[in-house]
Amino acid sequence: MRRRILIAKVGLDGHDRGAKVVARALKNAGFEVIYTGIRQSPEQVVETAIQEDVDLIGLSCLSGAHIPLFSRVMELLKEQNVDIPVFGGGTIPPSDVSALKSMGIREVFGPGSSLKDIVAKVKEMVAK
Repeated sequence: MRRRILIAKVGLDGHDRGAKVVARALKNAGFEVIYTGIRQSPEQVVETAIQEDVDLIGLSCLSGAHIPLFSRVMELLKEQNVDIPVFGGGTIPPSDVSALKSMGIREVFGPGSSLKDIVAKVKEMVAK
């Protein structure tokens, strides 16, 4: 069975090259990838994830608003009683990684993360 991954750009930043590169790498690794495009609200992300019955959600944020946006996604998933693992990426300072993981984000990929590492970690996440 092919695993389904939602890649979503949350917030108002309009730069999505990194998200598209990650989406392509995951697709090339055998995953079915649904890319939502830019400027998605947390509500749109969770609604799409439920409708598409995804196995994993990847959030990308470059605007610096990753903590409130990722937190809201996690709150909405909990409110909907949906257990979908979430990973994040973008311009996330190393000092914010522990806060993101404490809210339930499984993995955080900051600037310079290799595609090989991202694919390997995603494979581990969907295997659990």
